[in-house]
Amino acid sequence: MNNEFTANFDPELIEPSSEAMDDRPIAIDIRKIWSAIYRNRYLIGGIIGAAIILAVLVTLLMRPVYQAEASVQINQQVAKVLESQDVQPVDQMADADRFLQTQIDILTSRALAIKVMDGLGLARDDSFLQKMHVTPTDTTVGVLNLQQSKREQVLRVLMDNLSVDLPRNSRIAQIHFESPDPKLAAQVANRFAQEFITANLQRRYDTTAYARNFLRKQLDDARQRLQESETTAIAYARAAHLIDASNGATSNSTGADSGQTGPRSLTVASLVQLSSAYNDAQAARIAAQQRWEQAQKTPLLSLSEVLANPAIQQLMQQKAQLVAGYQEERQRRKPNYPTMVQAAAQIKELNSQINKLASSIKATIRDAYKTAQDQENALAADVSRLKSATLTEQDRAVRYNILRRDVDTNRELYEGLLQRYRQVSAEAGIATNNISVIDVADPPTKPVSPRPLINIGLALLIGALLSAAVVLIREKFDDAIRSPDDVPAKLGLPLLAAIPMLGPNESPIEALDNPRSPLSEAYHALRASLELSTPQGLPDSLLFTSSRPSEGKSTTAYAIASDFAKIGKRIVLIDSDLRKPMLHRMLGLSNQIGLSSLIVKQHSIQEVVQHTGVTGLDFIACGPIAPNPAELLGGSTMPELLTSLGQLYDVVVIDGPPMLGLADSAHLSSLVGGTVMIVEANGGHHGGAKAAVRRLLASRAHMLGVVLTKFDAKKSGYGYGYGYGYSYNYSYGSETAS
Repeated sequence: MNNEFTANFDPELIEPSSEAMDDRPIAIDIRKIWSAIYRNRYLIGGIIGAAIILAVLVTLLMRPVYQAEASVQINQQVAKVLESQDVQPVDQMADADRFLQTQIDILTSRALAIKVMDGLGLARDDSFLQKMHVTPTDTTVGVLNLQQSKREQVLRVLMDNLSVDLPRNSRIAQIHFESPDPKLAAQVANRFAQEFITANLQRRYDTTAYARNFLRKQLDDARQRLQESETTAIAYARAAHLIDASNGATSNSTGADSGQTGPRSLTVASLVQLSSAYNDAQAARIAAQQRWEQAQKTPLLSLSEVLANPAIQQLMQQKAQLVAGYQEERQRRKPNYPTMVQAAAQIKELNSQINKLASSIKATIRDAYKTAQDQENALAADVSRLKSATLTEQDRAVRYNILRRDVDTNRELYEGLLQRYRQVSAEAGIATNNISVIDVADPPTKPVSPRPLINIGLALLIGALLSAAVVLIREKFDDAIRSPDDVPAKLGLPLLAAIPMLGPNESPIEALDNPRSPLSEAYHALRASLELSTPQGLPDSLLFTSSRPSEGKSTTAYAIASDFAKIGKRIVLIDSDLRKPMLHRMLGLSNQIGLSSLIVKQHSIQEVVQHTGVTGLDFIACGPIAPNPAELLGGSTMPELLTSLGQLYDVVVIDGPPMLGLADSAHLSSLVGGTVMIVEANGGHHGGAKAAVRRLLASRAHMLGVVLTKFDAKKSGYGYGYGYGYSYNYSYGSETAS
């Protein structure tokens, strides 16, 4: 039977290989976590408490730091004062995030920090560093190196205490500066905002300055080209005897060149003017000719010019009056009457005057016609002469017109550049800024650091994390058997029973005498487990051992022996701890003779067997302490003794010595039918239980399982409802009888 168990035992159950552990599914056992927390509650509380106390001390020792805040609005586009386009192109709205991030980078740049440092004169002395509670740099290399080192230190302090925030979906940038001095914090924050705006304007001015310089160079080149083209055109005109009359000659005639105001030569200008005059003269001659021809066909006194003449009208009126008077007198007198003759003479004189005046008017019409005809002929001759001269001049004007067009092109280019230069110069002086101050930083009244609640919260968090790490490491390297679940996991043996802890004022004997006590119920369960521990049933001999003293093996051995005796079996209980026997004290029996006396054959079995108060249960004490217990138990007498006792009793129960450092239990385990390992809950540290199991297995012991003693479900963190449901707490105290 021993060989069969040893062959089927898997050593990896005690120490699983890394490959086997890697193959195990990862599962979170909340009960184990709570158990670990409960067991280490004082350690966790101590670590968290120490962290909180440390945080409070650090908070009390920390120097208060104030934070001033100034805010500026950053617009992507600026308001235009002039209608012209900006020299610097405006970013697209789709690129707004990149634009705003660029502005934030400018705010936190080294260049802007240098402007703030120089603007406030922070590097002139050590007052700024003293207010910031920073020790000034001490160097003896030289004055220049000292000044440069101080500037670098001031600059580093400025940039380290500056922070800029830009909330999402906002164009309001918040400039924060932290300092132990609230006034200094507000002063520096406001200076950063001012220098940011000034730097933005300066960048715009520098951009327009570049444009002005570029335009000025282009203007100089255009002016030079215009001057050269004008000089060339004038030189050619002089050489070709071409006179430009475009500045003073403009045609208003209705001729072919009517409305032309472009540049022309003097000959062309004269031709245009004479052509206009010739047209006017020709029209005047035609009109005069028509009047004269009409006058020739019309009677003299029927001419409109004669009738419209005031002198003619006056003479005709006088004549009418004389004729009327003559007709009236003729009715009374004869024509030869002197008054009649006189009146007739007057009428004749008036007719003569009228005819002479009308003839002169008609002659005036003829003279006007002759004059207009002469003028037309003269102008026609001049126009014909100028036309010939113009045709001759046109061949020479082709080159001149090309030169003039070059002059006009250069002039337009020059005037356009000049206009743009004036606009850029005007914009440079009146450009608006796209950055404006929203809130001016005021000296803060409350410090932002230290923050007691935040520090305590962080200390609580750090303490919790640290305690979790400590507990994790402690649980990782702690091989103590704390719960029934740890037995198969850590020892690779089945759990036979979990024995509860007794109360502080209750002895094991008293608890076992009460059949309804939790201790008795637990040992009843252990008895049932032992009966079913092997296919053949209960072994004929049992050894109870442990890795170290005071784990409850003696109590367990007595309890099992007593329990089996109460159900009618014949049991003998042997105290085999030849170094430190305890069962006789627990049972109140003598230790004068016992196992050691049997081994050396000084007494017989009947002489050393003592009857206990339990029917069917006999006891063999340890007997006198031997100087060589290992030799006694490992000799040939012990197997014979067990064989003899097996013939007399149903079960031989042996209370063995502890395993560590002793070979007694290892010898006994190879002789008995089954070995039970006793492990104290929350005990078996430092691999003691594992080492004891290995030694027993190496001795080819038939291991039945493990009994977990002194198990306190509440103390282990599993609560009252764990395992067997014990409703009271018990404690063994020591194995010595109370």
